[in-house]
Amino acid sequence: MVQLMDSEVFMAFTTYAAIVVLKMLLLAPMTSYYRITRGAFSNEEDVAGKSAEEKKKLLRTHPDVERVRRCHQNDLENVVPFVMIGLLYALTGPELSAALLHFRLFAASRIFHTIAYTCALPQPSRGLSFLLGLLVTLSMAYRVLSAALFL
Repeated sequence: MVQLMDSEVFMAFTTYAAIVVLKMLLLAPMTSYYRITRGAFSNEEDVAGKSAEEKKKLLRTHPDVERVRRCHQNDLENVVPFVMIGLLYALTGPELSAALLHFRLFAASRIFHTIAYTCALPQPSRGLSFLLGLLVTLSMAYRVLSAALFL
């Protein structure tokens, strides 16, 4: 375990994994902020104590809220696999420069994806950032399979 903690690749992985996980976690309070400021709630208990008329107005969807919520869902579908594959990738002993390239590209793609999603940038900006992150994860998965199965 001590040897792993001394690995520059592993330390780089933990740094970039922490960055993308923190970014993903920040989307939850961002969603709450948008719900409150846009007056758009999805559950009855969120508007408890309000009059029936106020509940009708507040129990609705709003494009800004939905955009952030979908971005968060997309992060769950992409960041979690990156963390799992990235850990295995770091254990294969890749060159530091190659590992940094993978980790930095993934982190940059997810940060840009969040900006593109929340700011409603025109396509293909969001699609390209998603694709870049996916390709990085697939590249690391290939390395893991190559090392483990001698492909």
